[in-house]
Amino acid sequence: MSRVSKPYEIVERALELSRADGCVVVADEESSANLRWAGNALTTNGVTRGRTLTVIATVDGAQGTASGVVSRSAVTVDDLEPLVRAAEAAARAAGPAEDAQPLVTDVPASPDFTDAPAETSSAVFADFAPALGEAFARARAGGRELYGFANHELTSTYLGTSTGLRLRHDQPNGTLELNAKSPDRSRSAWAGRSTRDFKDVDPAALDAELATRLGWAERRIELPAGRYETLLPPTAVADLLIYQLWSSTARDAVEGRTVFSKPGGGTRLGETLSPLPLTLRSDPNEPGLESAPFVIAHSSGDDSSVFDNGLPIAPTDWVRDGKLDRLITTRHTAGLTGLPVAPGAGNLILDGGGERSLEEMVASTERGLLLTCLWYIREVDPATLLLTGLTRDGVYLVENGEVVGEVNNFRFNESPVDLLSRASEAGRTEKTLPREWSDWFTRAAMPALRIPDFNMSSVSKGV
Repeated sequence: MSRVSKPYEIVERALELSRADGCVVVADEESSANLRWAGNALTTNGVTRGRTLTVIATVDGAQGTASGVVSRSAVTVDDLEPLVRAAEAAARAAGPAEDAQPLVTDVPASPDFTDAPAETSSAVFADFAPALGEAFARARAGGRELYGFANHELTSTYLGTSTGLRLRHDQPNGTLELNAKSPDRSRSAWAGRSTRDFKDVDPAALDAELATRLGWAERRIELPAGRYETLLPPTAVADLLIYQLWSSTARDAVEGRTVFSKPGGGTRLGETLSPLPLTLRSDPNEPGLESAPFVIAHSSGDDSSVFDNGLPIAPTDWVRDGKLDRLITTRHTAGLTGLPVAPGAGNLILDGGGERSLEEMVASTERGLLLTCLWYIREVDPATLLLTGLTRDGVYLVENGEVVGEVNNFRFNESPVDLLSRASEAGRTEKTLPREWSDWFTRAAMPALRIPDFNMSSVSKGV
């Protein structure tokens, strides 16, 4: 049996096998643990392990440098040479890569590069699972049913390059989604949390929150489509602004294809997007939301480049004090646009709101809607970043500072950029789980936003 089995050894061996002009190897060691429940009882649990190896070969030619990328899972040492050769063949068959740049150099090695990968296990739920069982008992006694799941993933990424980079990052990622339903399933409420280790989530508190919402839903009020003063909770704000971040690539803006393009040419950098002093930012070292401090790119696109693997990621303000300050750039697109290099990061924070909680914002609302979350968000018009989607699991009517009942769900049509310009209040920033994008992006902290005229374009019959 081969002694080459540890992730860093796999990376080193793949680099040794390379005959290309340049090579990048990314090994992702993944483990996950999960719990699922329905009707106040656990239904399944499990633990998984996996490995994915990505080899990026670069080949210099008279017309420029080409790249080839091949990824495979469950890679053993016997699979290495065929994988490396396949990446080299892909590079030689491709034309020059538009995003070609010299591979990154001079980044200090991670001191734990040769250490074993970090792994999660069912032990991550040691405190959470008993607390969940107690929540089941309270829900059962209160005449409600709890459904949901908890998932914890831990990915150790090892990145090595032919230019000498040896980097490693461990990324924990935990999500909790909890639904409470009335026994006849006519009423439903949702709550979600993002966590690194399940030590900061409280099933009892979530169950109490959901019980309150199910109580609100005992009175049903039908409202027509229209524009309503609306309180967007942090999870809904996160879903909208994550999509805005994904749409903020510099090249598309310069070429006139996005909401960040200036009429007549150029970008809207420096323009005021919000009258509130809001700052939308990413920081790999944000406490509780830590993400990779260097670029990990398994493929190239306008927002990432395989040639940038290992490039350090600095704290970045995308919007600063209400003004558009940065657009996402790779080294290639920075060269095309003349803008600073600004790689995307793995978290998103909106600061600059007030200190009031969502509950305090409700208490100062004369008449308006309180949302739980958004769902099925899709782009309608990239030129304005107009999005459409649905409300879900509870829309509530607020009158004179109190929730007076649940109203029907709606389809909405809104642009997050436009919402920022119309927001009249931002609450306290808090860690949140974006419901729509929780499979791809979980590390976010947002305030609630008050929108005076949120566009509920039609009534939806969903629960």
